[in-house]
Amino acid sequence: MPVKPALSEKYIKEVKYLYYNKGYSAREIADKIGVSLDAVFSFMRRHSLERRSFEESNRIRFKRKALSYRLKKGLTRREKQLKTAGVMLYWAEGSKSNPSKRSWTVDFANSNPEMIKLFLRFLRIICGVDEKRIRIYLYAYADQDIETLKRYWQKITDISLKQFTKPYIRQDFLPEKSGKMKHGLVHVRYADKKLLLQIEEWIKKYLDNNL
Repeated sequence: MPVKPALSEKYIKEVKYLYYNKGYSAREIADKIGVSLDAVFSFMRRHSLERRSFEESNRIRFKRKALSYRLKKGLTRREKQLKTAGVMLYWAEGSKSNPSKRSWTVDFANSNPEMIKLFLRFLRIICGVDEKRIRIYLYAYADQDIETLKRYWQKITDISLKQFTKPYIRQDFLPEKSGKMKHGLVHVRYADKKLLLQIEEWIKKYLDNNL
């Protein structure tokens, strides 16, 4: 197996640019120039090039991560109304980011089918999410027919049952409680930290402009 060459001095500007300006990792620089990873590290030590902290590397990696969605541009009046409705629904009923628990999933929960439909329209039309990444999590009581509930919500959401995760079935409850949620409750989930932060940014902007 051929040995990759050492990194010559002529690459000092390129290494600095790729590492500090473009956010390349040492591995990516090695692959781009055609040298070993050890050669890049040795080069950086020789030229006193400070390496990023673990936290900074994670921040850059997150920033460069490709989006799983495509935000709609040039909204019509009705689409602007849909965006506002979706943002306000999430502000009221959505799960917020929680760094201490590493909770970064868009998670909207409700038992009202119209609200679920509206929020899904917001995700699909305004946020341009990847349909296959949407997950439905059902919360129901043990005296309810789970399969019937799943079929009901499948029709409401127009999402494949394959994208329904294992439901939570509550065993300890008062009989009158289940009657208040005839069709149970569902969580519409989309695991994407960037989208969650985007929705929270929209919420903040709306509140700043209206309160």
